[in-house]
Amino acid sequence: MPLRARRRRIGAFTIGNTVLMLTVCFFTLYPMWFVLVNSFNASEHAILGTVNWWPKAWSLDSYRVAFNDPHLMNGFFITTMRTVIGTTAHVLFTAIVAYGMSKRQLIGRRVYMKIALITMLFSGGLIPTFILMTKLGLYDSFWVFIIPAMYTFFNMVIFMSFFRTIPESLEESAKVDGASDYGVLFRIVLPNSMAVLATIALFSAVYHWNDYYQGVIYIRSQDQLPLQTMLYKIIAENAMSFMQQQAMAQFGARLPGNSIKFASMMVATVPILLFYPFIQRYLVKGVMIGAIKG
Repeated sequence: MPLRARRRRIGAFTIGNTVLMLTVCFFTLYPMWFVLVNSFNASEHAILGTVNWWPKAWSLDSYRVAFNDPHLMNGFFITTMRTVIGTTAHVLFTAIVAYGMSKRQLIGRRVYMKIALITMLFSGGLIPTFILMTKLGLYDSFWVFIIPAMYTFFNMVIFMSFFRTIPESLEESAKVDGASDYGVLFRIVLPNSMAVLATIALFSAVYHWNDYYQGVIYIRSQDQLPLQTMLYKIIAENAMSFMQQQAMAQFGARLPGNSIKFASMMVATVPILLFYPFIQRYLVKGVMIGAIKG
C-alpha cells in the first residue's frame, strides 16, 4: 500500500474514532451538565423546564434550601460516616479472611471456599434477609449498613489472587524475626498490596455512597436515613413540600421542585466525584507496584 494511501487511511480512522469518542463523551456528560445548569437557574427560569446550555440568571436559592434542610444535611453526614467506616471495615475484614484463605496449608480451605461460593451464587431472598436483620437487632440501626457489607466473596478472591503474587520469602523472613501472622499481614503483605487495596477501597466506597436500597428497606427513622435514600424519596415520591415551604419562608417565593431536586443531586454527587482524582493516583501507583512484582 502506498505511503500516501496509508496516511489517508490512518487519518480517516483517527477522525472517525475521535468523532465517535466525542459523541460518547457528550451523551455521557450532558445529563450532569443539564443538572448543574438548572440547579443554578433562578426560579423564574427553572420553572419553565426548558433546555439551557447556561443559566439564564444565576441563583443560589436552591442550594441555600438544600443546605439549610436539616434532614438533607443529616443524611449527608450519615452517608459520609457510612462510606468511611464501611469501606475501612470491608477492606480490613476481607483482607484478613483472604490472607488466611490464600494459605494452602489451611485446614478445611476447600470446604470454606465452597461454602463461600454458594453465598455469591445464591441469595436467601428479601424476606429471609429482612427477618435475619431484624433478629440480629440491625433493623433501623446504622450498623445495618456496615456489618452485612463487611465481606464479599468476589473481593476476597481478588485479594487472594494478589496475595499469592507476594514472594513467600518475605513472609518467612518476617516470621524468623518473630512476627506473628497479623504482624506479617499488616507489616509485609498489606504495604505491598497497594493496587488491590486501592481497587477494593474504591469499589466499596462507591457502593456505600451510591446505595439507597438498604435505607429504603431497613431504615424507618428519619435521623438514620442516608443521603441517597432521601434523594430517592424526593425524586421517586416527589416529597418536596417541606423544602418548598422552607423556600417560601426564606425567599418569599415558591421555588420549583425540579430546581431543588437538581441542587440536591449535585450535593450528593460532587463529593464522590472529587474522591476519584485522589484515589486514582494511588491506583496507578499500586498497579505499577503490582506490575513490577509480576
